[in-house]
Amino acid sequence: MFPVKHAESALRRAAGWAGIELSPDQLDLLTRYAEWLVVEAVPAGGVGPGEAARIIDRHVADSLVFGIGFVDNPPATLIDVGSGVGLPGIPLAIAYPGTAVTLLDRSERRTLLAGRALRILSLANAVTVQGDVRDLTSTYAAATFRASLPIGDALDAARSTLDTGGTAVIGLSRSHPPAHTPPAEPGETLQLLETPEGILDSPAWHLRMTRN
Repeated sequence: MFPVKHAESALRRAAGWAGIELSPDQLDLLTRYAEWLVVEAVPAGGVGPGEAARIIDRHVADSLVFGIGFVDNPPATLIDVGSGVGLPGIPLAIAYPGTAVTLLDRSERRTLLAGRALRILSLANAVTVQGDVRDLTSTYAAATFRASLPIGDALDAARSTLDTGGTAVIGLSRSHPPAHTPPAEPGETLQLLETPEGILDSPAWHLRMTRN
């Protein structure tokens, strides 16, 4: 399916960049999740048909890198908006066992798939919710957006979803730095974060938004 030693090395490297130290049990859960993605999520259409060969670098390790927004400060609660089959929410739930993670997606099919992954992994600190971020009434300490919304829409969603002092991490490009990012609104801080080549299979850029 994929070389185990390569998988473990890639996962540890990505986690380390994000300030996460993985235990053997966490590494095992991440590997099992990657296997589930290949065996079930790809055939079900939850991940693209050509993604099986790079499921570790492009998806699971990539998800761990979202932790750069929370280095040394794992959030108490996190909502993963447009989570699909649990990316990046499930890897982050594994990395942060003390964080209550909500996997939000509008698709019933993807939500059911993510729920199945949680059951297979016996991951008790994550739940699935089918719905639209615009309909949320709860707020969270953290939010993640991985290719789920355009950057402006993701920022708007984060503004209504985050607690005061909360942090959102928005995935941007995996090929080149963004030409521009929107200006911060009053009461918030925006920071462009770069993951250099050598951590993942290509450089990556994320935008961190903090509500002050």
